[in-house]
Amino acid sequence: MVEKKRKRGCYCCGWFLVVMVLIAIGFGIYVAIVKPKQDAAAVPGPPGTIIKKYSDALHIAMQFFEIQKAGKLENNRISWRGDSALDDGSEAKLDLSKGLYDAGDLMKFGFPMAFTATVLSWSILEYGDQMKVVNQLEPAQASLKWITDFLVNAHPSENVLYIQVGDPKTDHSCWARPEDSQEKRPLTQVNTSAPGTEVAAETAAALASASLVFKTVDSTYSSSLLTHAKQLFIFADKHRGIYSRSVPQVQTYYNSTGYGDELLWAASWLYHATGEKSYFDYAVGENGEKFGNFGSPTWFSWDNKLAGTQVLLSRVSFFGPNNIKNSNGLQNYRRTAEVVMCGLLPKSPSATSSRTDSGLIWVSEWNALQHPVASSFLALLFSDYMLSSRTQTISCDGTNFAALDLRRFAVSQADYVLGNNPMEISYLVGYGNKYPEFIHHRGASIPADANATCKAGFRWLESKDPNPNVATGALAGGPFLNESFIDSRNNSMQTEPTTYNSAYLVGLLSGLVTTSSVVTSFR
Repeated sequence: MVEKKRKRGCYCCGWFLVVMVLIAIGFGIYVAIVKPKQDAAAVPGPPGTIIKKYSDALHIAMQFFEIQKAGKLENNRISWRGDSALDDGSEAKLDLSKGLYDAGDLMKFGFPMAFTATVLSWSILEYGDQMKVVNQLEPAQASLKWITDFLVNAHPSENVLYIQVGDPKTDHSCWARPEDSQEKRPLTQVNTSAPGTEVAAETAAALASASLVFKTVDSTYSSSLLTHAKQLFIFADKHRGIYSRSVPQVQTYYNSTGYGDELLWAASWLYHATGEKSYFDYAVGENGEKFGNFGSPTWFSWDNKLAGTQVLLSRVSFFGPNNIKNSNGLQNYRRTAEVVMCGLLPKSPSATSSRTDSGLIWVSEWNALQHPVASSFLALLFSDYMLSSRTQTISCDGTNFAALDLRRFAVSQADYVLGNNPMEISYLVGYGNKYPEFIHHRGASIPADANATCKAGFRWLESKDPNPNVATGALAGGPFLNESFIDSRNNSMQTEPTTYNSAYLVGLLSGLVTTSSVVTSFR
């Protein structure tokens, strides 16, 4: 009897060991396959499971580019939009009818428009595969081409670039739909006598980055874009001057604080587009030392490209050729990019205090969401560079953080925008059950059949009724520091959308839409 019990005990022990081994194997499979999908930190590979809320938001955000299109519209999906600005450029015998209206007005400002194109190109280059699986790659490429067609035509000769269509004072004295506008739309240019380094360099960056987007789509068009980019970079560098000093009338709207960042930004994009080391040397050599502001974090925006340049050149330190990836000049960019990342991480010893109580990055009451969305886009890119290169951590004053920490920060900002905030409002028009209804936007605020021009249109600006047309995909300016939001058409600091904000948001959502990783080379 005793012997039988002992044998039975060993028999049960054996099965117990088998079960434990199977559990261990199952847990290993869970950790290796299932868990990464939940934590959005999978090893590099093709797009994984689609996250519906980000996919839905991306579909919506992409539509704002279509709402902002000028010119003769093709395949128009916006029922309340029609052809407009068909004569833009005619006084110079140019076709400047395309491009995007800047915000809620009818101006075409070349400086922020080119920046919109650069950010949109970067988004496509990094996250085009994610866009494709949710059927948003072709719309993104089409919107990008609508801008680059304008930028190419705005560069009729090597040292001339048209940077503005319309007169801001006249434009802001009227409230009319673009289809009904009858005001004169004069042209503004920079040239050798009135230089504009930052706008020429930003346009070079836009066309260089777009040349990579279209390289496998339309090689002839891609080559043309690159030719214009090279010419504009030479013009920008050889004839240096702050464009808002050369053209004082732009100071009220898109005043520049300097051009060094745009020169580095453009050179970095030209290096990626061409592979020519001269552009790399330009960015990491003497000009980098002069303009790079190494070690000091800055906010990425239409006016300051340094943080973007630092992240963009960091990808060379992650994925570039061995003969340059460890160069001292390049490491200056990488180290400063890490300083930027450390400032964004809420638990970092060097975390920025520029946040709301709920954790939203907050820098300015005007267009408040620009900085959190732009910062999140950069954080997501850097996170994916770490993931794709299998870089375990970065150190923030002795505290280590992983790629997943950066991604969680980006998710927190995206989710705030989409409704996880004290106001419980989605700042993306058309997403969720509650979003702004009084967006400061001419076309959205006036009925399509009103046919009201200039002064007559102000009745709709002052109207207490919600916009008759939904500006789907518009990103509102955002909350005040106390996280309040006043949904009023006259409250332009909080309710006016911009195209460059939409470009950041499209990039951010494209990176979050699924678990994936960035490509190691654009070329």
